[in-house]
Amino acid sequence: MSDKESLTPEDYLLLDYQLCFPLYAASRLMTKLYQRELEPLGLTYPQYIVLLILWEHAPCSVSAIGDRAELASNTLTPLLKRLESMGYVKRHRDEKDERVVNVLLTKDGKALKKKCVDIPKRLMARAQFPLEQGIALKKQLDLLIQQLHRAIDRDN
Repeated sequence: MSDKESLTPEDYLLLDYQLCFPLYAASRLMTKLYQRELEPLGLTYPQYIVLLILWEHAPCSVSAIGDRAELASNTLTPLLKRLESMGYVKRHRDEKDERVVNVLLTKDGKALKKKCVDIPKRLMARAQFPLEQGIALKKQLDLLIQQLHRAIDRDN
């Protein structure tokens, strides 16, 4: 069906017209590619995301990490415990507010960054997806995420 043809309401229920499905499929496939790179390092994709945040912003509160990674605390806490047992992070309660737990990188956590620095470049090359298109797509997805947050906030 071409874009110029008029669509019926039922046509919008066709999988070919769903934005959610290609986003879901792309996310799963991208995660699968990342896992091939991360497995030799003993990392999961969510652990890698948390490390990316910490490499940029450490020390950082658990709640700030959760907000940035879009992860709930019941998912994030065991993930951080595992990273701590691996020797990459340390957690400690904030001296001013005992309710706040801060996370900082250890020496090994900082050193791990060097082992990961080429991962994004290798993935884009493996996918044969031009970097410029990846940057443009990310900007569009950032905008979509922002709009989706607004829609959810309006509904609450």
